Amino acid sequence: MPALCLFLAGLSCTAPPGLRPVDYVDPLIDSHKSRWIYFSSACRPFGMVNLSPDTWVQGTWNSGYMYDSLHVRCFSHIHAWQMAGIPVMPTSGRFRGHLGMEANKSSFSHEKEFVTPGYHQVYLEDYDIKAEITSTVRTGFHRYTFPAGEDNYILFDVGAFLAHGPITGAGIFRVNDKEIAGYSLVGKTRRRPKDTFVYFVARFDRPFERFAGWKNGEILERDSIKGENTGGYVQFHTEADDPVLVKVGISYTGIAQARLNLETEIPHWDFDRIRKESADEWNEWLSRIEVEGGTEKQRIKFYTDLWHALLGRRIVSDVDGSYCDMTGEEPVVRKVRLDAKGQPLFPQQNSDSFWGTHWSLNILWAMAYPGVMDAFCNNFVEIYEHGGLIPRGPSGGNYTFVMIGDQAAPFIAAAWNKGIRNFNIEKAYEGLLKNAEVGGIRDHAGYEHQEQASGGGMKYYLERGYIPQNIGGSGFHREGAAMTMEYAYQDWCVAQLALALGRTRDHERLMKRSQNYRNLWDDSVKLIRPRNIDGSWLEDFAPVGEGFNMAGFVESNAAIYTNFVPHDMPGLMELFGGKQAYRDFLNESFEKASANNFIAEHAGHSHSWVDYENQPGTQMAHLFNYAGAPWLSQKWVREVKERTFGGITPYEGYNGDEDQGQMGALGVLMAIGLFSADGGASVEPTYEITSPIFDRITIHLDPEYYPGKKFVITSRNNSAENKYIQSARLKGKPHSKFWFTHDELTRGGKLELELGPAPNKDWGTAE
Repeated sequence: MPALCLFLAGLSCTAPPGLRPVDYVDPLIDSHKSRWIYFSSACRPFGMVNLSPDTWVQGTWNSGYMYDSLHVRCFSHIHAWQMAGIPVMPTSGRFRGHLGMEANKSSFSHEKEFVTPGYHQVYLEDYDIKAEITSTVRTGFHRYTFPAGEDNYILFDVGAFLAHGPITGAGIFRVNDKEIAGYSLVGKTRRRPKDTFVYFVARFDRPFERFAGWKNGEILERDSIKGENTGGYVQFHTEADDPVLVKVGISYTGIAQARLNLETEIPHWDFDRIRKESADEWNEWLSRIEVEGGTEKQRIKFYTDLWHALLGRRIVSDVDGSYCDMTGEEPVVRKVRLDAKGQPLFPQQNSDSFWGTHWSLNILWAMAYPGVMDAFCNNFVEIYEHGGLIPRGPSGGNYTFVMIGDQAAPFIAAAWNKGIRNFNIEKAYEGLLKNAEVGGIRDHAGYEHQEQASGGGMKYYLERGYIPQNIGGSGFHREGAAMTMEYAYQDWCVAQLALALGRTRDHERLMKRSQNYRNLWDDSVKLIRPRNIDGSWLEDFAPVGEGFNMAGFVESNAAIYTNFVPHDMPGLMELFGGKQAYRDFLNESFEKASANNFIAEHAGHSHSWVDYENQPGTQMAHLFNYAGAPWLSQKWVREVKERTFGGITPYEGYNGDEDQGQMGALGVLMAIGLFSADGGASVEPTYEITSPIFDRITIHLDPEYYPGKKFVITSRNNSAENKYIQSARLKGKPHSKFWFTHDELTRGGKLELELGPAPNKDWGTAE
């Protein structure tokens, strides 16, 4: 059970005394239909080690820890975008390690389970073993309390199929009577194009009685075993209530580096100390945003959302900054930049796509965690300098070309324009310009790994001002209308960076290109509509439809992508015939989607007018601000927050597609009532205001980046019914605009909101 369930008898509006932000986090929320990258327990912020019990180990989706599963199959150390590795399983009784995970799984129950950030305890009923796990960034720490006796084992099934595909090679060997080491060669996937090594060192708190292993189901009495389908084990004699401790350090660069990570991060055997330090570290991160008021349920979801936003992407560099660069012909071990004391200035990361993060992580990280955003900008530049392209979701030290476009453009533009600048902007800008032309990363459609890729259609985009359907190429997501819309926005983002850097010609050229969305406007249907290769409109067109990729649109449809003009809302509304016409269209979309709680339920993400379970439309509720109706943004943001993202059971809360913290970050922004429809990439970034769900929100500003100490938002008369802003004061003065600047936030101060049950249709409507 989560920590908070131990004292919850009901949902009150007053926080029990002594609770910290970390105590509200419930890792089990929406864990019934999990994804390999979704569930986390024994993990630090962005930890290389993400040690969790796995109830199912085959598949990228519906794998890892799933709440309704009946058995634990192993405790593996890596749950990352396209990466997995180093499964461990304690057993007792008759040895069956060589028979595989299915033969060694154990039943468990939630009644004897406890999970909180940084720690997971589960009772393995088939073996009478209490299993406990915690971690540092790069080292997993296990504590297993076995039954008394001699037949107790810890299995390392390093050659077993895990998550995304088979392990193509593995090795395990005895170092001494307290240490073993080895590796798994994680097989390539459709997305990650090369086999990738994961190395480990496991150290025990006592000598083991025996080390042996297996290969292809045959037990081998050797000190070293390698090949496909291999694994190893150690055997212990234990007394009652005498737990065995094991530390497992991992690395992507070598066994010696795994040992360095282990010895640096856990030089002792105090399991409870590491567990406490993990909770304390999480609490420090989560306390950057403190909330007061609201309901118990809202506080649980808020801090779980914030936890997710700091969790999903994974560090891949060692304690000394070493990492494996796989972008070239052969793997190369490199180091990130070091400071004057020889310490890494930033960690290198493994990451899923940044597709859509301009409406979630980009805004949240820049506001409360600018150092995280700085680190990722350095990651992008590091990969560009060695691989030739700024990435959009690296895995295993290489490009994955996940999704479409150049998702680093809004990220880097927002960082620089918000004063986050500890990275090489000249290299970053150079890479963004390259990505925005033929041969750049935009030309790689989803998972299109060929060097001369063309599925992204940049030739057509530059020649015609739009990308038609059916242009060829071998990648996924080759949908011309979606690519056109996203490229136009990304052009605007790079144009904003060009303006900030004084590159006038680039700014003018890219601003002109940012209007390309107009080339797909069909005035006869008042929607964005795909064009054929001959320039004609796509026939059999409908605003919503079925299929994973509705023709022309990536995981979405015309009704949603038509709103994908965050950089030119006045221009979009002009095409509709004015603010009122656009407002009517947008409001009708929400009314139509209300019955299904504003999601499409994964039917290709294309049959709903609004879809808050996927990225392309997660700005839509905030667009009423630009249509002269801020009260409708206040209404629909509250509705979406409560009905789509408000649940806190294992069966609700994220709707199955959380994508490494994106929906968590969006939930945080909705809860605190701040957003940036343009992703904050403007040369003068702003935040739009909606009504928070809490009475008081304190954002503690990072002094290394921002001059103010804190920014406070207060809401008088706040309740579920009182969701409409009646008036506002910013830094003590009346504030009648629905927005304020990033500069005003980072200098510190207070935003005071007066809320009420009926809309004030005069507030926030001035141009």
